[in-house]
Amino acid sequence: MSTAQTSTQEIGQTLVDLCRQGKNHEAMETLYSPDIVSIEAGAPEGQSREAHGLEAVLAKGQWWSDNHEVHSAVINGPFPHDDRFIVHMKYDVTFKPTGKRFPMEEGAHYTVRDGKIVKEEFFYHMG
Repeated sequence: MSTAQTSTQEIGQTLVDLCRQGKNHEAMETLYSPDIVSIEAGAPEGQSREAHGLEAVLAKGQWWSDNHEVHSAVINGPFPHDDRFIVHMKYDVTFKPTGKRFPMEEGAHYTVRDGKIVKEEFFYHMG
C-alpha cells in the first residue's frame, strides 16, 4: 500500500490491527511521521505530557512496555472523520514497579497528514 495513497481509514485499521497483535512498536515505526506529536492526559511523575518527534514517542512507548505487564487488551475502531480517527482501548495491566494491577480505559485521537500519523492525543481518567 502506497503511503501517499493511504486513506485515514486504512491507516487507522492498520494501527488497530497491529495493536491487537501487540505490535505497538511496529505500528509507531511504520505509521508515524518523523515529526509526530504525542499528548497524554497525564504524565508519570517527572515526565512531560508531550513527546515531540518519532524518537521521543518510541522512547515513551518503550517506557510503557518496560513498566507495564498487559494481561489483556481490547481495541475498538478505528472511527474515522476526515483526516482524523479515534480508537477506544481497554486494558488490564500491572504496573511492574509496584505490582499494582488495574483496569485502564482510554480514547486515542489521531490526526493523519500526507499518509502518516502526525499527532496522537490520549484521553483517560487519572484516578
